[in-house]
Amino acid sequence: MSISIKKLACALALALLPASAALAQEAPLTTQIVDAFNKIYGSHPGFRANHAKGIVVEGHFKASPEAAKLSRAALFNGSTIPITVRFSDGGGLPTVPDADNPHGMAIKYHLPGGADTDMVIVSLKFFPVGSGEDFRDLLVAISESGPDAPKPTKLDQFLASHPQVAKSGASAATPASFADENYFGIDAFVFVDKAGKKQAVRYQMLPEKLVHLSAEDAKKQPPDFLMDELPKRVAAKPVVFHLKAQLAEPGDQTKDPSQPWPDTRKLVDLGTLTLDANVADSMEAQKKLLFMPTALTDGIELSDDTLPVVRAGAYAVSFSRRHQ
Repeated sequence: MSISIKKLACALALALLPASAALAQEAPLTTQIVDAFNKIYGSHPGFRANHAKGIVVEGHFKASPEAAKLSRAALFNGSTIPITVRFSDGGGLPTVPDADNPHGMAIKYHLPGGADTDMVIVSLKFFPVGSGEDFRDLLVAISESGPDAPKPTKLDQFLASHPQVAKSGASAATPASFADENYFGIDAFVFVDKAGKKQAVRYQMLPEKLVHLSAEDAKKQPPDFLMDELPKRVAAKPVVFHLKAQLAEPGDQTKDPSQPWPDTRKLVDLGTLTLDANVADSMEAQKKLLFMPTALTDGIELSDDTLPVVRAGAYAVSFSRRHQ
């Protein structure tokens, strides 16, 4: 089931300009982001500006031998790594219906020695545009394209020149469960092995079984069906995902997250992620959690994709505000 452009725009934590161009020049980009989400959805104390509705579970990750060959990161040394995972609905409303798309999965890996490394992935297969600036322009076009706007609207014009926007939205569907969904790392990262060799990768988190609902069936679901189902499933049986790395080949670009690599690129099994414990007070737990796509560990580096830095900055501003 495809999603509306507005929902797609609001689902990812990137930039939206305020109405005043002068203010936009003065405010840092990260502040613009959080201000924009609060303007769209209102301010909800204690909740994230985006992906406000979520649920937290716990488990562990165990890497495959293949992972250690690609990266020297402690995450992939084969030991059992405790994890905290938050699943979420896109948008800034704590009461958004679970059938709305896309959805998110954020993982915090608790490494030996006390450090953490994070992974923030979504159910979109690729980003709608190629840069933060283009995304800003998309969102500005949305904000100026209400029902009374002259035709063709600013949004009509933007979509005509940026075909990946519609394609990205069409890549998301409503899952039968958070446990039955694929999640993708839209940004490229760089693995570094023990010899210093580098390999660009994009993450894929794949379930044991992918189950998507039809548009008709999705409309029939209760508003909290995903949030209600996951704890019951985890209590009955561990939920298992398989972390994969899609490997870039020579010549594959890493800067533009709107351009996915071909499906023929090699997928390497990085390990198994198991969720086997519910959190006693998920609402309280998620208020304290901050997942940062730039919270990396030795053996995993940023690529020339600038979006992780933009996203991390916005998350930090949102985190600070919800704790004021």
